[in-house]
Amino acid sequence: MIARHLAAVVRSYASGFKIVAILGPRQSGKTTLARALFGKKPYVNLEEPDERQFAIDDPRGFLARFPKGAVIDEAQHCPLLLSYLQARVDSSPGRGQFVLTGSQQLGLMEHVSQTLAGRVGTVDLLPFSYAELRTAGVAPASVEDALFLGGYPPLFDEPSAGPVRWLNSYVHTYVERDVRQALNVRDLSVFRRFLGLCAGSAAQLLNTVRLGADCGVSHNTVRAWLSVLEAGFVVFQLQPHHENFRKRLVKTPKLYFHDTGLLVRLLGIEHAAQLRVHPLRGAIFENWVVLELLKARVNRGEEPRLFFWRDNVGHEIDVVRDTGPVLDAWECKSGMTYVPEWAEGLTNWSRLAGRKAGILHVVYGGSQSFVRNRTHVLSWRDVGRKTPHPGS
Repeated sequence: MIARHLAAVVRSYASGFKIVAILGPRQSGKTTLARALFGKKPYVNLEEPDERQFAIDDPRGFLARFPKGAVIDEAQHCPLLLSYLQARVDSSPGRGQFVLTGSQQLGLMEHVSQTLAGRVGTVDLLPFSYAELRTAGVAPASVEDALFLGGYPPLFDEPSAGPVRWLNSYVHTYVERDVRQALNVRDLSVFRRFLGLCAGSAAQLLNTVRLGADCGVSHNTVRAWLSVLEAGFVVFQLQPHHENFRKRLVKTPKLYFHDTGLLVRLLGIEHAAQLRVHPLRGAIFENWVVLELLKARVNRGEEPRLFFWRDNVGHEIDVVRDTGPVLDAWECKSGMTYVPEWAEGLTNWSRLAGRKAGILHVVYGGSQSFVRNRTHVLSWRDVGRKTPHPGS
């Protein structure tokens, strides 16, 4: 098993909360992590029809089997169980009694917030970060391989199926199935077209009207489909930062995928070598960088606080992290040779930000990291590592 950086956060939550909920995409390793950390607890999976029906029909009897707690996998299949779980943990002072996992954030979190507030610590387990793969000695050697493979654990724990076949199966088995169950999508071909158009819109401003027109569905249908894809950890939206510095800013979010392997598969890319000259290479690279920054924060138990900045005339900073006192910023460039002009947008933005401007970064596709004119130029391999602030 490849060690997960989130493990320390999960252990900490188990010592402070009566229940720990591990959320994340399907096949991101939630079950593996929960069973590795809480191997002495009984395990039950609510994807199994008999267990799910037992929990629905007799929740008290279902929980009575676990007097010292348990790991309950795919808990979103029985939301009503959480109400009975509340009474159960309230009768005992122990911490870390139950561990829940869930692949549908919306279905589980709605009930968690209503019934288990103050009793549950919630964490998100995303696919492997590059840092986790590097520590395990299985990290892709090239930027193209990193973008192409993404981070789903089975591609590294059980690589025999091959990334294309495995990701094709993932789309058919999980992505399409979950959406069809949630929304009763009847015309699968239209939804598949929608997925492809979303992939083509990665790292761009989200235009739901255009997506709907291109798919032949309504604006409201697009929003409903996107909400389910977000709840299932397929896509997420990066919001624009609110600091205007006397500039008019866009208010539209940008769309990203939770895994670039899935993204390139939806784009029809068959081999990593295609990414060297693909017209969307820059967008895919930016998606990968944003993901690595997100994973680094989440895996340390920190609020991501990631945004982008763009004014109404098109000046843009790819990523802004708001730490409160300062704003750190990143530009993403997929080229392998650093060009000083890449930092000009950051420099201009830092003048607008004034004292709030923190560390400036340019992430590029090359192999060397260095500091140039107060800008931290980072190799793609070093994304997610903490950059010390001056004087810290």
